[in-house]
Amino acid sequence: MRRCCGLVTLKNEPVPLKGISVQLKVQGFVADVCSTLSYENSESSPVEAVFVFPMEEDSSVYDFHAEIGGVKIQAEIREKQEARDTYDNALSSGQQAFLLEESDESRDVFRLSVGSLPAGQKATVCLSYVTELAVEADGALRYCLPAVLNPRYTPAGAQSLTTPVSGASGEPVPYSLSFSAHLASPIGVAQVKSNCDLTSLEYLRDDKTQAQVSLSPGHKFDRDVELLVYYSHPHQPTAIVEGGLASATPGSLMGDPLVMVSLYPEFPAAASTPQSSCGEFIFLVDRSGSMGCPMSNEKAEPKRIQSAQDTLLLLLKSLPLGCFFNIYGFGSHFEAFFPESVEYTQQTMDSALGKVKGMGADFGGTEILEPLKDIYSKACRPGHPRQLFVFTDGEVGNTKDVINEVKKHAGTHRCFTFGIGEGASTALIKGMARAGSGHPEFITGKDRMQPKVVQSLRFALQPAVNNIVLNWDVPAGLEVVPVSETPKVLFRGHGSILYAQLKGKFDESAVGRASLQYSLGDEPHKTEISFKLQLDKHTGLTTHRLAARTLICSLEEGGSVEGEGGDKEKVKERVVKISTEARVISTHTAFIAVNKDLNQAVQGPLIQRNMRPQMMHYSSMKRMRMSSGGFGAFAGSQPRLRQHCMVGAGCRVSLLQLPNTAANQCGETGPDKEDPMLTLISLQKADGSWELNESLVSVFEKKEQEAISKMPAEVSDKAVWATVLALLWLHSFRAELKEEWEFLAMKALSWVKAQAGASLKPCLEAGNSLLGCKVEPQTLAL
Repeated sequence: MRRCCGLVTLKNEPVPLKGISVQLKVQGFVADVCSTLSYENSESSPVEAVFVFPMEEDSSVYDFHAEIGGVKIQAEIREKQEARDTYDNALSSGQQAFLLEESDESRDVFRLSVGSLPAGQKATVCLSYVTELAVEADGALRYCLPAVLNPRYTPAGAQSLTTPVSGASGEPVPYSLSFSAHLASPIGVAQVKSNCDLTSLEYLRDDKTQAQVSLSPGHKFDRDVELLVYYSHPHQPTAIVEGGLASATPGSLMGDPLVMVSLYPEFPAAASTPQSSCGEFIFLVDRSGSMGCPMSNEKAEPKRIQSAQDTLLLLLKSLPLGCFFNIYGFGSHFEAFFPESVEYTQQTMDSALGKVKGMGADFGGTEILEPLKDIYSKACRPGHPRQLFVFTDGEVGNTKDVINEVKKHAGTHRCFTFGIGEGASTALIKGMARAGSGHPEFITGKDRMQPKVVQSLRFALQPAVNNIVLNWDVPAGLEVVPVSETPKVLFRGHGSILYAQLKGKFDESAVGRASLQYSLGDEPHKTEISFKLQLDKHTGLTTHRLAARTLICSLEEGGSVEGEGGDKEKVKERVVKISTEARVISTHTAFIAVNKDLNQAVQGPLIQRNMRPQMMHYSSMKRMRMSSGGFGAFAGSQPRLRQHCMVGAGCRVSLLQLPNTAANQCGETGPDKEDPMLTLISLQKADGSWELNESLVSVFEKKEQEAISKMPAEVSDKAVWATVLALLWLHSFRAELKEEWEFLAMKALSWVKAQAGASLKPCLEAGNSLLGCKVEPQTLAL
């Protein structure tokens, strides 16, 4: 089949999308993005172009305009049905029109209709949005420009957001992407990384508080563009005070100044280690057909289900003895490994790992709601707080129903989510984690999966943070009205952005303070910041737009209007009012732009075209018109070429594969390429120990007999000697990956101390001699 990209006809005719330009401005922990898409209708008939595209779930679209034939058409934001009617009326009367709307079901899906573009005419469409930036495990801020919208599975009887389509992938797209970023932070820009080639980072000030960087020229938009921004002092809290909109009503959200406070608390080291073996861990794993797709279109890339299997193995090896666990697989139906959660022992771990090896992407569609209900229907174990880990490629159509189900049970279940592969729905992954007071992670590109998995486990095992209180201290005559809720949960390495409205007498020479107080165990802690009430001149209305989006999301997720309770119509009216005043799109509003200067009707029949992704393993496209009730069956933008997740000497090997399959997995022949650290992890027992055998000592590049001959006379248990050797090897030869194996090592060290007593010192000396390393006793806390 001939491959077609982008805007296509039913006959797979070429795309009129000619180029994309993106300008990114990062200010502290938020980003302001302006995207420009250039089209050209090179055909003999006018065209209606339909482009469905993904965006980060917490993005706030605030501006939209188009330019045709040198005429700029500025969009207005209106109630959604009114905007749709205006668009239809404009097309019926032969006018040019543009409609931008957010999906009713998922906040990370947008649909742009380019209406009645005359033959031979060029059009430029510009949209701007602001978004909060996620904090990665290593402290980096992550911005992602998605290049694909995966088809979303929709339960029977519901309306589809996207349509699976056929087509080969991996070929170059016929247009380029221009991307530049301006970075600003009072705590200093340290470095920038990306999965794409960048120009050199250029500092604009000597104190490194401002910098700029761009994609290398000629970049083809064939993958996500991921930018990782590292600050010099990431844990230093920051505050920005922004003036209101002069034309807005005083006292309104847009009329008053707002303060945005970014807090990234650094917990004491003791708080980062698990304090007990309590907990019930339930792993909910997507086994739908889409999980059989590869993580990337590159050669020999593993499938998504394989990445989920790897994730499960690492988690199962890292769990503490004495906890409880269970594993669910879900698709069109669901199955649990055990009828009820079981205690974590060697026997149950081995049983679970055996079943994990047999997991496939063979369960049909992505029905996540029913297994969630089954999990929530079972009573929690006293003294063992339930932690839910969800692994999915995020391709569901009933996102809001799923999030609402999680939210209903947030008091007894925490929810940690993993988006597997590029194109996972940010609305689903972030929404479930937010509703369940957990943490979301996305496993894409060159990311090592292990640190992200262990970070979430670390969060789940952390002692509870209680008594969270946010206090404001401002001069007399000034009132602070919080816009965002005080965080319900705090994690080490997890930032919070808080918004508040400043009402009353405003003195720019005065100083305000914000303090976040909480208890960790029995110890009180505080993160505090002082800030001048001086208005920042460089933010535009970024803070106001993000605050408006926060308030809109709170209302849409079940909030109530003061004095009206949860009346849906009153809530909708309130959302529409905030949305139109702030010019921030919502589920109930849309941007509409009509070229009112066009004096004559466009001649010729109108052709509709749909932008669509090129996904493998799907049937041919079924073209459907959008009904007045919501999104029809439309597909998205171009496929992303995901990067290899590399281990060892450049070959990605599943933890669950046998060694002799490694070469085949990488599309190579010759010697095995399995990563020795992953082999070591797979050999650890549930109690933290290792057995002394040929498989283990081969990791050390030794023979079993040689290891036995070097065992100290004081040690009678070969397992003690083997476990010490494994710990020494990790600390000496994989020290840079400590964040991945630290839980395994903690469990091993506890076991060996309980077994060995006074014989640890000779074990340490003999182990260093055998392995050729120099690990000091204090390194192992001896």
